[in-house]
Amino acid sequence: MGDGTQRLSAHPSVLVLLLLVTAAGLPRSEARADFGIDQVAEGAQRLARQPFQAPTGQVPEWLLKLSYDQWRDIRFRPERGLWKDRGAPFEVQFFHPGLYYDRTVAVNIIDAQGVRPLEFSTSYFHYGRNDFATRIPPDLGFAGFRVHAPFKTPRYYDEVIVFLGASYFRAVGRHHVYGMSARGVAIDTVEPSGEEFPYFKEFWLVSPPPNAKELTVYALLDSVSLTGAYRFVIQPGDQTVVTADVRLFLRRPVRKLGIAPLTSMFFHGENTTRPFADFRPEVHDSDGLLLHLATGEWLWRPLDNPRRVHVSGFQMIDPRGFGLMQRDRDFEHHQDLETRAELRPSVWITPHGDWGPGRVELVELPTASDINDNVVAFWVPERTATPDAPVSLSYAMSWCDDEPAETARGRVVATRRDHGMLTATKPPPDDLHRFVVDFAGDALAAAADGTVRGMVTVAGSDAAAKMVDQNVVKNPVTGAWRLTFQVRVKRPEPVELRAYLDKMGDTLTETWSYVILPE
Repeated sequence: MGDGTQRLSAHPSVLVLLLLVTAAGLPRSEARADFGIDQVAEGAQRLARQPFQAPTGQVPEWLLKLSYDQWRDIRFRPERGLWKDRGAPFEVQFFHPGLYYDRTVAVNIIDAQGVRPLEFSTSYFHYGRNDFATRIPPDLGFAGFRVHAPFKTPRYYDEVIVFLGASYFRAVGRHHVYGMSARGVAIDTVEPSGEEFPYFKEFWLVSPPPNAKELTVYALLDSVSLTGAYRFVIQPGDQTVVTADVRLFLRRPVRKLGIAPLTSMFFHGENTTRPFADFRPEVHDSDGLLLHLATGEWLWRPLDNPRRVHVSGFQMIDPRGFGLMQRDRDFEHHQDLETRAELRPSVWITPHGDWGPGRVELVELPTASDINDNVVAFWVPERTATPDAPVSLSYAMSWCDDEPAETARGRVVATRRDHGMLTATKPPPDDLHRFVVDFAGDALAAAADGTVRGMVTVAGSDAAAKMVDQNVVKNPVTGAWRLTFQVRVKRPEPVELRAYLDKMGDTLTETWSYVILPE
């Protein structure tokens, strides 16, 4: 996957407001205190009628050649934080361009007096051991920003959300550490033509009143194929909720438009069969994709680190929600004191209104380490996006421990697999696959032995794959229910599996979904 960043034009002249507003395609007369998503959308639509201008050369080449330690040594001065002197419920700090961040972003402040640009200055930063502060262009601009609020403790302003790099952003709830990321939009992910990475080129930060519980941020997005207007309403809490209103204007048709994209990492887990030289039993920011269909069905797909790129599509109409989840929150299963993977947030997408027909697409890329984000999930509308059909929608992102929607049904708490066994005296053949799936939940707690059945389906003909055996048993140690079954694959092709637990025709659990891939 790629990365990108974006551009600020800070001009030390009385024309700075006119120049910044014009860059967004907005006439000066529209820069007013009641500025909102309509004004950003008008600017995005005007920008879409113009050829794309690549934001190259915005950061001096020598800054892009900094080492990671040099760039990290550039620190924002906390006392210069936006709204710091007001005692506001939110504060904003900014990132310095350099290293990976070769573009800058325009930043504007909206308050009772109207809209004004925030100009870059080296006085915002402490350059540490670096000796190049005097070489920094005075109108360089910021690379991105982060929002702080006293939502973990009453007096300390912790980070809530960060916007940095292309259209990437990530947030945390009260008890989380940073993990996976979201993006503004995904274009042609894993398509043969190559993926396109739009970027936020301008932001507007709405000054919060003293008693504010939420912060509003507007953003203008640009890329070769489209432009976009965004309104983000950020509500910190046990689970931080970010509501996104999105309007997209295309310059040219897009083959695959990914809405509400989520990006995460899965290196290895309890379902991984190939060994890795790693002291940690599991390494992942997310361990599964969860879907809630309009039919009421919940579907769980455990993530994996495949040997080759694997793309799964889940067709549906009007999804109720989807997300990349971190369900395993037991430190003993991760054993990483540095990353604290058990504290990484899940992200659940709740669509607002009807999204119509389409699919949730899951992309899993092979990775040899945990430094790469190798998992992407997003919604792909069935209708092809074209310049004469702007996209307008909204959704909520919950950065949470678990999906916020309540369900009484049992859920998958573990997926394990190996090559099983057919007899006690012979080694298992390579084409045999054994799955051990644990389900837990309130609906299962009162179920008695002998009344719970495993309902397993193997997609494809009997010639491709066949289930050999299965059984269900209650785990006397945990109280969960364990479904074990074996599948024999006869042809080197993907085999789709689904399973759930049933009691006399009553579905007790979500649906477990998996694909056996050829090795």
